[in-house]
Amino acid sequence: MNINNLNELAKKIRRLSVTMAYNTNTSHTGGALSIADILVVLYSGVMNISPEITEDPNRDRFVLSKGHCCASLYSVLALKGFFEVEQMMKGYGRDGSQFFTHVSHKLNGIELSTGSLGHGLSVSAGMALGAKSQNISYNVYCLVGDGELDEGSNWEAIMFAAHHKLDNLCLIVDKNKIQALGNTKDVLSLDPLDDKFKAFQWNVISIDGHNFESIINAFEKFKNTTEKPTVIICSTIKGKGVSYMENSLKWHYSAPNEELFNQALEELK
Repeated sequence: MNINNLNELAKKIRRLSVTMAYNTNTSHTGGALSIADILVVLYSGVMNISPEITEDPNRDRFVLSKGHCCASLYSVLALKGFFEVEQMMKGYGRDGSQFFTHVSHKLNGIELSTGSLGHGLSVSAGMALGAKSQNISYNVYCLVGDGELDEGSNWEAIMFAAHHKLDNLCLIVDKNKIQALGNTKDVLSLDPLDDKFKAFQWNVISIDGHNFESIINAFEKFKNTTEKPTVIICSTIKGKGVSYMENSLKWHYSAPNEELFNQALEELK
């Protein structure tokens, strides 16, 4: 993968995500921006998925469990040809459109509608077990937020995946350290998160979630791991790429006004 190309694609995703929030006065922009770099790598060669094989039983599966951050997933899918960018921009958050503001399986390339947090990993573990039981060699990638790990259903799935040695399952934690009501360390502390997963018999990889080389290498390590599910704990910045959004709880909820929107586009050139 070419790092410069990945970086440019990530900027495009962030610009589209901010534009959709501005156009429709919708929220969750900060969390959408924190996962853009991870999505770029996944859809630029890590996963066996393309618009032509979305019904192929051998395709890899991706589940965005933090479904409220769908703007960045919609954007990467549009830029990769799963649907038209113009169609997305006109439909996002509009009445009668299937471009819901929480991720929707009605759209090409999306496996699961999500929004109620804590469900994506359980379904992903089921998908991974299904592949094992049918002797199919696809991988399942599930992206959760760190605040989402407060949901107990995740930990049931974490035990289940280790018990069944689901080495075709990769959990990605967007550890941007901010959730709906404040900093995760203040709402419900997760740390030491890596030790928790190790105690549950997972292969644990901790990286900078905005360093493309680290992200690429982490997915390679996952593919070379056997007998254990893998978790990649990505340290990220909420609102990454837009100075006034970075590390700010406000941008879990807010949409930019015209002045702030123009500033964001300028910073994301």
